[in-house]
Amino acid sequence: MLKIFISSVQKEFARERKALQTYLQGDALLCRFFEVFLFEDVPAADHRADEIYLDKVRQCDLYIGLLGNEYGYEDAEGVSPTEREFDQATLARKHRLIFVKGMDDSARHPKMQQFIHKVSDQLIRRRFNDKAELIASVYAALVNYLEDGGFIRNGPFDATFCRNAVIDDLDEEKISYFLRRARRARAFALDENADPREVLIHLSLLDGEHPTNAAMLLFGKTPQRFLPTSEIKCAHFHGIDVAKPIPSHQVYKGTVFELVDQAVDFVMSKINLWVGTRAQSVQAPVQYEIPREVVSEAIVNAVAHRDYTSTGSVQVMLFADRLEVWNPGDLPAALTLAMLKKPHGSFPANPLIAEPLYLTQYIERMGTGTRDMVTRCHAANLPAPEFTLTDGFKVVIRRDLHGDLHGDLHGDLHGDLHGDLGGNTLQVSDAPEERLLLVLEGEMSRQELQNALSLKNTDYFRLTYIIPALEKGYIEMTLPDKPNSRLQKYRLTNKGKKRLKREV
Repeated sequence: MLKIFISSVQKEFARERKALQTYLQGDALLCRFFEVFLFEDVPAADHRADEIYLDKVRQCDLYIGLLGNEYGYEDAEGVSPTEREFDQATLARKHRLIFVKGMDDSARHPKMQQFIHKVSDQLIRRRFNDKAELIASVYAALVNYLEDGGFIRNGPFDATFCRNAVIDDLDEEKISYFLRRARRARAFALDENADPREVLIHLSLLDGEHPTNAAMLLFGKTPQRFLPTSEIKCAHFHGIDVAKPIPSHQVYKGTVFELVDQAVDFVMSKINLWVGTRAQSVQAPVQYEIPREVVSEAIVNAVAHRDYTSTGSVQVMLFADRLEVWNPGDLPAALTLAMLKKPHGSFPANPLIAEPLYLTQYIERMGTGTRDMVTRCHAANLPAPEFTLTDGFKVVIRRDLHGDLHGDLHGDLHGDLHGDLGGNTLQVSDAPEERLLLVLEGEMSRQELQNALSLKNTDYFRLTYIIPALEKGYIEMTLPDKPNSRLQKYRLTNKGKKRLKREV
């Protein structure tokens, strides 16, 4: 919240100060950004009054000065508190807004005339005649401040420059990695050796010399430092309601690419998994109860189309019977909920974020994503996803609860499950490190294992799958003396083989 200090303890403006505070706190727009300090709100304390109000000026973001006919109380040096406040705001380089009551300066106290003249030499001051004019003038000035500062915008949020950010806050390696992926996925126009700045300019991610919000979300070293609510909150519940204690809860930070990969991998590590036999191929076929493409589409849409001016974050909640993905956003005016399941156009809420996601094949450009979710769910014998607007946009994907084939989701998921699906033996494991055992054949690299389980985020895979499996002695390195070698592979230990047969 931005702090506003409204100057003057003079009785002349007691009503105006209170009216301003009441209005700003009640306005639907301004109350989202500003909190107002009045000297009258300070409780009784053993401190000098001038120390308190000057300290509040130093702490504020904006200083509003109200000047009238009276100069007011004068200290030992003959200076009023109002002028002291203005001088402190000037010294601290605060944004100053000065409003002078009345048009006739001849009736003012001589020192007030001098004070107004000093103010006029430094900045533009506005005049008002009554409380209504003052409120209107302050409102216009504050909206202008918010627009200039990038807090509110006429154009897309992602095209607005990221407040307080500079180009050095972007990660050149992340830009280069994007460039390589975009070249392979969509034949992106720029060469893989293109300068990072050229990439930013090509994608319209610079506002002059400042990175835009989209640039920070896509390639920032620490995006949440500038845009703290851009994180994703993930939670896993064993039941069908939100209840404590939460078995698993994670808050993910990073770029939009990292957020999507981490959140999707979180869900995939918690839902049922079936691994078939290797009768028809070297790599055993893997099938999740919810197709990865459906989970990914729900999450990437939430990240790409959310309202980033909201104080809310994307939430991914996995229950025993469903997956819910919520984001603080709304549908474009041209779309309805019913249209999401039918052919429709693409109306990205954040077009500069959507374009790089398209170039790396996270999303499609033609508005087919939600229809693809419906098609894939039907192919997996799941109900169609449910789209709702509940203080934001929510997608609900029902889980497969057929106990005869896929096991009882309310029961133990660690035991063997044998069934027949195209001649393959099905195995279900709830622990991520045990899922690793199901696909590990001979010696396999980290990337091969990750690909076998359809997981993308390397850090998440290492922390959630590889390290626990090593610590439990289920797998071992082929090059234990060189743990970070690019030639490193993993194989099952005797303990891992026994666990695979559920003998441990």
